[in-house]
Amino acid sequence: MKIGIIGYGKMGKTIERLALSKGHEIGLVIDLQNQDDLNSQNLQKIDVAIEFSRPESAFDNISKCLKSNIPVVSGTTGWLDKMQEIKQLCMQKNGAFFYASNYSIGVNIFFEINRQLAKMMNHFPDYQISMEEIHHTQKLDAPSGTAITLANGIILNIDRKNDWINTTTSEENKLAIISKRIDEVPGTHSIIYESSIDTIDIKHTAHSRIGFAEGAVKAAEWIKDKNGCFGMKDLLGF
Repeated sequence: MKIGIIGYGKMGKTIERLALSKGHEIGLVIDLQNQDDLNSQNLQKIDVAIEFSRPESAFDNISKCLKSNIPVVSGTTGWLDKMQEIKQLCMQKNGAFFYASNYSIGVNIFFEINRQLAKMMNHFPDYQISMEEIHHTQKLDAPSGTAITLANGIILNIDRKNDWINTTTSEENKLAIISKRIDEVPGTHSIIYESSIDTIDIKHTAHSRIGFAEGAVKAAEWIKDKNGCFGMKDLLGF
């Protein structure tokens, strides 16, 4: 399979190494220095694109792929206000689009645990809920897309929470997300339920980017001959 990599930072380079080790070819690499090369002519050289770029360029990158009938797997966060437009374009073009805020299999299991725990804790209002996420200093958006996914899983299942905020708060209806940026931290997410009696916390810690790259390449292999909009639940069968 010929893969195009859009976004050639640390994540893009990790995807490249993993894809090559699995016997795939890299038919196109797009970064800040050659953005004009992301055009229909060059896209026809690949079977699928994997897009890990920047929040401000993700929408255009994904749109160009879909308009060229190239399946695209995206993991860029911070642009989801335009997600509905991308889904509509995907349907119009009968294309294939796969999005996840996090491609780690472990994180997606963590998402499910988070939802189930929130359902249980909805019956115990004495517990105060908060979240902490830590990433490397090069991550541009805060909170992380993974943290937002976790927050939405809590908000959907905890009646007393209806929004999140990226700071500490005394507002009972809001879920506080504390974002920290520390050198060379791939990603750590913690959810804390605290009462005067005890504390319950669950945590996922990534040790490297390999898990994210592995999931992205699996998604690219899976989506290659499909049509529609998909996510990790589809890939993992949750």
